[in-house]
Amino acid sequence: MDVALGLSEGGWRLQVQPALWLSLLLLLLCLEACGWLRDWRRGGAGGGSASGSRRLPGPFPWPLVGNALQLGDSPHLTFARMARRYGDLFQIRLGRRRVVVLNGEATIRRALVQRGAQFAGRPDFASFRLVSGGRSLAFGRYSERWRLHRRLAQSTLRAVCGGGGEGLLEQCVSSEACRLIEAFLRLGPAGRPFEPAAELAAAAANVMCSLCFGRRCADDDGEFRRLLGLSERFGRAVGAGSLLDVMPWLRAFPNPVRALSRDFERLNRDFYRFVGRQVARGRATYRPGVRRHMSDALMAAVGRCMPGEGGNAEAREAPERLGLEPEYVESSVNDLLGAAQDTTSAALSWILFHLVRLPGLQSRLGQELDRVVGRERLPRADDRSRLPSLEAFIYETLRYSSFVPLTIPHATTAPVELDGYRLPADTVVFVNQWSVNHDRRKWAEPGAFQPSRFLRRDGSLDRELAASVMLFSAGKRRCLGEQLSKTQLFLFTAILLHQCAFRANPAEPLSAGCTSGLTIRPRAFTLSVTLRDKRRGIVSPA
Repeated sequence: MDVALGLSEGGWRLQVQPALWLSLLLLLLCLEACGWLRDWRRGGAGGGSASGSRRLPGPFPWPLVGNALQLGDSPHLTFARMARRYGDLFQIRLGRRRVVVLNGEATIRRALVQRGAQFAGRPDFASFRLVSGGRSLAFGRYSERWRLHRRLAQSTLRAVCGGGGEGLLEQCVSSEACRLIEAFLRLGPAGRPFEPAAELAAAAANVMCSLCFGRRCADDDGEFRRLLGLSERFGRAVGAGSLLDVMPWLRAFPNPVRALSRDFERLNRDFYRFVGRQVARGRATYRPGVRRHMSDALMAAVGRCMPGEGGNAEAREAPERLGLEPEYVESSVNDLLGAAQDTTSAALSWILFHLVRLPGLQSRLGQELDRVVGRERLPRADDRSRLPSLEAFIYETLRYSSFVPLTIPHATTAPVELDGYRLPADTVVFVNQWSVNHDRRKWAEPGAFQPSRFLRRDGSLDRELAASVMLFSAGKRRCLGEQLSKTQLFLFTAILLHQCAFRANPAEPLSAGCTSGLTIRPRAFTLSVTLRDKRRGIVSPA
């Protein structure tokens, strides 16, 4: 038939297929333009409602792409610039999706805290349903079962890492910090520069492996290292503004977004299988009443919430609403491990970046540690209150970097009014945390790195100001692992500074740029590491 038509197989691919793709694209453009005109006539760029509420301001949206091309590599900076023109509450379009953007501490808290339940939802994004086997606490939709899941995870974290469990967390971090120093010295013998990012990710993940599974992963575990190396792709796919979710039609033909989609699916599948194998090992030797690690605590908690015989009375009466199946153990661990290693390793990258950028500050922090801790032991969590300069440095790093600039996208669970604007149910909401931490109305010279802003005149830490740094969201979706992450970050930073001196690579100027995703990190940099006390060597954990 092809010969009869005068087309070979190669001619078909070269002549007919491109024409078909072009025709399909033109059809999509026409359909989008019709939908765009209809939406524009109904509500304009800012929406509005038939009840007469004000229209949300916002930039002009283009057909097919909306405002996606305006966001650039750093959407949080774009949103901050838009807020100066349209106010702290405005609307954009990404593809056909309308998105409300919240900026500024007052607006964000009015939404997430004062109207917490109405802003606690998650969008029905395809990528969200792939995370943690579809039972993710971080990405799951707001429901009665989700609330039960959150209470379960919160109580488990408190039991393992709070109260009497703080010793276990400190032991895991102290041990891993010393292993990290050993890895640094192997990678950079005699002060040779090296890139620390991969080791930071492995150390942060291994703290969570020790807490969740009772054992760390081996340094030469190829699968573990490969999965950690792919975490940046995960962030690009689920971060606010991802074309993957707001323009799903891009999956229909070859393009970089479709390739990212397939990588994302594979990463989620592989990481969940990795976690499942670790949990299965623990489940095979699990004994009720014996808590060895977080997986054991989760197994016990989920067991009490299972529908049917053995579960609680509420679950037996309404299993479709309240029951939690055994797979929620794997899902909870998957969330905890993935989130904790990503945020902690990103924060540590910024910590080291600023230490090598500011050697004088590094020296003063080392002197404070020597004065308070001495040289005979490692810093402990209970030293924190006596190390105000170190804490101020950490909080300024969190504020300045704002390495989680946008929260995971929210969605309204019901019609809600905010600042005089009526938002319908299922409205996608982006929360710009960066705008809170760089608000000139609150912070003097927010673009300057000044740890002293967190110190009172008497030298003590201004804890009220420190607590106002927004990095872990707020309201009903506030990160469960906030205190866990802050404790880890303090211990890692204190031990690294107590034991090591860090120097920038003189042959490589530090870049002011960063890489964007769900978390933002400094661009790859190298540094050199030497022990502060070479005669004594690395102090062993107590």
